[in-house]
Amino acid sequence: MSVIGTVGLPGSGKGEAAEVAREMGVPVVTMGDVIRRECRDRGRDPAIHHGEVAQALREENGPAAVAERSLPLIREELADADAVLVDGIRSDVEVDAFEDAFGEEFSLVSVEAPFEVREERLAERGRDKSEAEGGESLAERDERELGFGMGEAMERADVRIDNTGSLESFRRTVRTVIESGPEAVPQ
Repeated sequence: MSVIGTVGLPGSGKGEAAEVAREMGVPVVTMGDVIRRECRDRGRDPAIHHGEVAQALREENGPAAVAERSLPLIREELADADAVLVDGIRSDVEVDAFEDAFGEEFSLVSVEAPFEVREERLAERGRDKSEAEGGESLAERDERELGFGMGEAMERADVRIDNTGSLESFRRTVRTVIESGPEAVPQ
């Protein structure tokens, strides 16, 4: 059994890493989906209110709230799979929750790319509303997520993947991590 968590700022490539896992038959638990579901439960638009609801969940239920809501989903997937990828860890407190739950079977991957690259990717993705459409700017999102403790979580990663090269190179590195573990990727 292994649980591989990904951490990284918006647009860094966490979703692409999750897609690689899915293609390999590895189940993916996306922490953002937990928040999007909560947005809908609260009658809020996830494209506009995602950050607000994420913050509210943490304020109402503690900084590990999203991780704690993800744990049953991960355990359910592990009942039928040898590995699960957890997409979108946001804080060192969430890392603690996964380490407490899965011990040595948990590893953390930091997916990293510069601001300009991430900004371009997010514009192409078109999933989130732009600042002009009532959404958050990337700088605001970065500030909010770093405020959750994301920088500290990224520092604790077992492996860092620089996602500024080719898409195939990135995908190959993610496959290596999933197949052989973070120690198989040179740093």
